[in-house]
Amino acid sequence: MNVTEESANFMIDLLTAKIAELLAAANDEPITDAMREFMSTKTFELLSRPQSYLYLESPEYILDMLAAERSQDIERWLEV
Repeated sequence: MNVTEESANFMIDLLTAKIAELLAAANDEPITDAMREFMSTKTFELLSRPQSYLYLESPEYILDMLAAERSQDIERWLEV
């Protein structure tokens, strides 16, 4: 697949915003707090690397990874 760096970064930004929106709604918190929280995770760190191709996954998939990270279930986090 030939995805430009610019396109990958755009998709990463879109996913990050959507995940923050979903987290904010689920936790009844401001989106800025949800964004800050998400951006401090290993899941976000991985998403931010275009080479991971995680930006091709759905927000729900990434939220599942985040849930595994939060529960410190590293095996499940790596599987997802």
